[in-house]
Amino acid sequence: MTLVVTDLTVDHGAIRAINNISFRVEEGQLAAVIGANGAGKTTLLRTLSGLTHATGGSASWHGTELLYSKPEKLVRRGVSHVSEGKSVIPELTVKENLHLGALWRKNSDEAHATQEMILDTFPRLRDRLDQQADILSGGERQMLAIGRALMSKPSLLLLDEPSLGLAPLLVAQIFQSIRALTSQMGLTVVLVEQNAMSALKIADMGIVLNRGRIAASDSSVHLIANPQVRAAYLGY
Repeated sequence: MTLVVTDLTVDHGAIRAINNISFRVEEGQLAAVIGANGAGKTTLLRTLSGLTHATGGSASWHGTELLYSKPEKLVRRGVSHVSEGKSVIPELTVKENLHLGALWRKNSDEAHATQEMILDTFPRLRDRLDQQADILSGGERQMLAIGRALMSKPSLLLLDEPSLGLAPLLVAQIFQSIRALTSQMGLTVVLVEQNAMSALKIADMGIVLNRGRIAASDSSVHLIANPQVRAAYLGY
């Protein structure tokens, strides 16, 4: 299974947020999408998950066209999106949020096994299963958001800014968990991040967006070693 994006263009009124970009992410890869604010990173994820309409182009996952499908249909086809800061329901408990993520799962035993794996990865959630999400810390909410997305047993996970607002130590823990879950669940992941170096360190490949266009695309090792990328996006 490969994510193939071809000539994707997205307009927000008179503003061209994504300008004719093409790339592919192979099955099992973790791709980091980096770039400055306004580069089009979040728009890219929202378009791939059906939340934003494309102006032109195509994007397919496992033979399924993503651009013109409803988000709930894409979830059933294995595509989960963790949007920045908006992926938990604060009035529900941790357990209820996780169960909501498994809404489309038909096998309750498999769903329970997935939940146990998530709780093993994020032990702090196990201690807070019966607490409402609105009293969780920022880091715990992010863990819950990722966990809820994983409860649907996705094959393609779209993550938007999981490190936003978190302390450096917690960022490292979250990123290590994302890398481990990618391998453990056989996921393909597209990770949008402002924290470019941390994202590239756990990624297999990177895509640099600049004003809606791809400025560079390569293995993460090569991007980290690229003097122009280092100077413009990695701060050294």
